[in-house]
Amino acid sequence: MNILTFDIEDWFHILDNDSTKTAKEWVKYESRLQQNIEFIFSLLDECNVKATFFCLGWIARQYPHILKEIDKRGYEIGSHTNNHQLVHEQTQDEFRNDLRESVRIIEDSIGKKVKYFRAPGFSITECEKWAFALMAEEGIEADFSVFPAPHGHGGFPSFKVAQPSIIEYQGMSIKEFPINTIKFLGKPLIFSGGGYFRLLPYPVIKYFASNADYMVAYFHPRDFDPGQPVIKDLNLLRKFKSYVGLSTSQSKARKFLSDFAFIDVNEAIATIDWSKARKVIL
Repeated sequence: MNILTFDIEDWFHILDNDSTKTAKEWVKYESRLQQNIEFIFSLLDECNVKATFFCLGWIARQYPHILKEIDKRGYEIGSHTNNHQLVHEQTQDEFRNDLRESVRIIEDSIGKKVKYFRAPGFSITECEKWAFALMAEEGIEADFSVFPAPHGHGGFPSFKVAQPSIIEYQGMSIKEFPINTIKFLGKPLIFSGGGYFRLLPYPVIKYFASNADYMVAYFHPRDFDPGQPVIKDLNLLRKFKSYVGLSTSQSKARKFLSDFAFIDVNEAIATIDWSKARKVIL
């Protein structure tokens, strides 16, 4: 099962950096979202594939016409939070309010229920199990936030297995689609999106994907924009992660979506027999 997703945010929504952390800083930068979302639309049309879009509430507020276009084209829209903050840096009330606001803004934009969620940076850790209960309270039916191994933003190692599961916590349940990982040089690596997809040669990505029976591909509009400005105050490692491989990412994505069959979240949920799914009791 290969699921295709996009996190809809602008090029300056870079985590772990003070000058791009909040909306106060974001207004200083010129948006490049329109041109980048148009590339994504053309890519999906060219490859004839469906995808699910996880959108920031901030984007929905600033550019409601983009959400309306995503919806008009028949793609499901989920929440990527309102203000693109790491979950493990938030209190329960802060997370609840942020999620609630994102759901409200997106639903007001498209007139449809928001059922799916992904946290920025896969930032729900072992200490934020309460986030799953709060998601359920806000009507979220499936989550895509678990990194089932140690990770730069904490990770969720006790989840252990990267496969669609049902999380049970404090009397609630929610479907979970953890990100797929492989061991590379002894460390867990995501090859199906983000910086590693841009860094790795395509034959390596193809090899990893060919040997995976479950894969969640995730991309951002900025991943396909070689002309985006460079945030000058990023440290060297963060700058490398943010800008490596931009010149070849469009061609690699075309090959990826042509070489493998992808479905969206709606089809994935309909395909799975949830009565037989793995249960994770937290």
